[in-house]
Amino acid sequence: MRLIDALQYRLPVAGVVSILHRVSGILMFVLLPFIVWMFDASVSSEVSYDGFTSAFVAGIGVVPGFIVKLVALALIWAYLHHAVAGIRHLWMDATHSVTKQQGRSSALATFAISLVLTVALGAKLFGLF
Repeated sequence: MRLIDALQYRLPVAGVVSILHRVSGILMFVLLPFIVWMFDASVSSEVSYDGFTSAFVAGIGVVPGFIVKLVALALIWAYLHHAVAGIRHLWMDATHSVTKQQGRSSALATFAISLVLTVALGAKLFGLF
């Protein structure tokens, strides 16, 4: 099978949510050192907290603050999508909701909930409110 042929397939919404569930898990794992640094810097002392908050404005080394905010936003999306998709899977397992229509509607709800929460927290992160 050629790559061009593979790009012709249309995944159902539930399949896209499933793939993004895996992607968000990988993203959280890869960015784990950044997460540990953020936690350590935010709770160690007042001085380290000031350095932590200034990283979102001034940046870290050669990385500008805007990029640090984008990485934090990617983590926010990853956590929210992974959590909402996980809750979706638990709900489907508990209620035996395995029909095609229920899978589609719960996948659309997963997209909507995780994106709305990500936009709200991203707006806070970027100082819109």
